Amino acid sequence: MSWIDDPAFTADAPFGPQTLPYGVLPGGVAVRVGDRALLLRGLALGERLEPLVATGTLDALLAAGRPAWSELRARLVEIASASSAPRGAELVGLDGASLPFTVADYVDFYSSRHHAENVGRIFRPDGEALLPNWTHLPIGYHGRAGTVVVSGTPVVRPHGQRRSSAGPVFGPSGRLDIEAEVGFVCGGPVASRLTPSQAADHVFGVALVNDWSARDIQAWEYQPLGPFLAKSFATSISAWITPLEAFAVARVSPPPMGHDLLPYLVEERSWGLDIDLRVEWNGTVVSRPPFREMSWTFAQQLAHLSVNGATVRPGDLIASGTVSGPARDQRGSFLELSWGGKEPVALGDGERTFLEDGDTVRITATAPGENGSVVGLAEVVGTIAPADER
Repeated sequence: MSWIDDPAFTADAPFGPQTLPYGVLPGGVAVRVGDRALLLRGLALGERLEPLVATGTLDALLAAGRPAWSELRARLVEIASASSAPRGAELVGLDGASLPFTVADYVDFYSSRHHAENVGRIFRPDGEALLPNWTHLPIGYHGRAGTVVVSGTPVVRPHGQRRSSAGPVFGPSGRLDIEAEVGFVCGGPVASRLTPSQAADHVFGVALVNDWSARDIQAWEYQPLGPFLAKSFATSISAWITPLEAFAVARVSPPPMGHDLLPYLVEERSWGLDIDLRVEWNGTVVSRPPFREMSWTFAQQLAHLSVNGATVRPGDLIASGTVSGPARDQRGSFLELSWGGKEPVALGDGERTFLEDGDTVRITATAPGENGSVVGLAEVVGTIAPADER
């Protein structure tokens, strides 16, 4: 029996000893233990590890690399599973969590074939649903690191240009959307030209991401260079980062592409992950996207991102792109759920096609863990605030 007396700290619960995600609270770096958190300051972690968690961010820990991450996780599992509390242990509530690391770069991919085909049919009804390059390389775009915000931060409705019959007009987006995604927080030494087998040594942990999207702005601006203002206004990330090691038994192979990949994208063992997401819109569950359906893995994404000499650095955030499955109730965006606004989604407080001011979206997820346990990914939540009319 663990000294941590919390009914949510069991192997049957998402945040038991099998998970131990990292975050930052007013008291400093912490790991989540059930519905509380264990502050790491003051714990006897050893001379090598204590400086890595002594500041108010995870930045030093991210830079330390895989050997330090594994050593710290093993020590924390030992501490959390002990029958008596170690000297200096302090349990606190989860309130006040901040963005736990400095986001160096942010890249968003487009790795769900179901999502890509749905969006292609909606945006290009007279063209091919899937463009020919999609099955040959992980499509992505660079986002803005400065607008990545922690879960719970209000999302202000953005302004931008939109298409109209009389030409472009300017004003607040009327087709505000979500993208339910899985993000990978990078660390370790700066590197480029990574192989897929090297990629895991540069991923510290996993978090849920909501890449908020203004679809009317996107439809006008995205040709020919892709998303810009439609995506750069806000991207929400969970406050707690689940270590990659927690997903050891969740690894799966992605759906086959139907042709051979170029050698630099071939994995010796795939890093697809069996993660089940759940999307709630104003308290109504509207979708359950399956991450195992994603066609490209984070290892392939990092290999592609860095093959031209670009670096992977501590604090880089790599997002999967919208997670969607083959069924209607597995679509990870409201663009798909409402089929471009033509099919309203029934909620407990009425019907919606896109987000209205005051709407709240909550995304949660779990994965299988060791010995039948459940690994949790902390929620990512956001509420839409009215446009700033200055």
